[in-house]
Amino acid sequence: MEISTVGLDLAKRVFQVHAADAAGNVVLRQKLQRAEVETFFARLPPCLVGLEACSTAHHWARTIRRHGHNVRLIPPAYVKPYVRRGKTDAADAAAICEAVSRPHMRFVPVKSEQQQAALLHHRTRDLLVRQRTMLIGALRGHFAEFGVVVPSGQHRVAQLVALLQDDDALDIPPLAREGLRNLAGALQQLEERIEGIEKILMREHRANPVSRRLATIPGVGPITASAIAATIPDAGLFRSGRDLAAWIGLVPKPHSSGGKEKLGAVSKQGDRYLRRLLTVGATAAMRHLKGKTDGLSAWTRALLERRPFRLVSLALANKMARIAWAVMTRGDTYRAPAPAATGATAAA
Repeated sequence: MEISTVGLDLAKRVFQVHAADAAGNVVLRQKLQRAEVETFFARLPPCLVGLEACSTAHHWARTIRRHGHNVRLIPPAYVKPYVRRGKTDAADAAAICEAVSRPHMRFVPVKSEQQQAALLHHRTRDLLVRQRTMLIGALRGHFAEFGVVVPSGQHRVAQLVALLQDDDALDIPPLAREGLRNLAGALQQLEERIEGIEKILMREHRANPVSRRLATIPGVGPITASAIAATIPDAGLFRSGRDLAAWIGLVPKPHSSGGKEKLGAVSKQGDRYLRRLLTVGATAAMRHLKGKTDGLSAWTRALLERRPFRLVSLALANKMARIAWAVMTRGDTYRAPAPAATGATAAA
């Protein structure tokens, strides 16, 4: 058997292999137990191996690469069109084998263990922040049931917690106070855990030169910079910054036909976490434009005069992603462009 391409459908216990030769003829269909996968590829001559990008795909890609194979990770959405009929492991493996051999297929870069470890802290922090938001909402709601309301804002929650320390400050039943104190205690523990994770992220950010360069971009802080550096191992896989922005999902979704171009809302395809970080960073940068005269700030102010605030924040997030691609590919820090010349200056 001259195997040139292999499609491997990943699972928890039973893996499906679909192998083809250089002419595309099927030469092998086989089920493997988890313990047999590495031995199978160790005995196989070097070839092209395709995997669907999922939570365990990066581990198996690194494992199979150690035996000399060329491993490619494919987004699941790009594999689905090659599934002929039905949903079986064998059909999925055959679709992966077909998709990985396409000349214009797009692939997901394989992450190192260090990059996955950094992203693990990002995912953990994101989960804890969502839980903190839920606890804050619960505290506000339960206090409101007894007629106690404070202005909106996360920092205002400290006022509610302070009221629980004084038994005579509020006319709330003791039983309700016990429940509110439990929520306040859980909120404090979450704050401490989030603070600890942020210290780890800051430490890794300072040790990563790519992350430090990314942090020079306006609106990109240490958390966003370290997330970009860990998520995108090789920015050279994208042809341009526009491709990177589209991969993150910061472009309008097209609905075009018959020569008529129609662009809809943001596509929201790609990496949801990076998209949220960049959008939040762009919003923060837009709120501090006063007194700034660089070209990026002038461009943002000019766009704000013609477009709504939220649309401009997405446009700025798109530009930040394109700048991040340039910073990573050129190995340089961000340099603010000079403001565009006015009419009088240009005439002079």
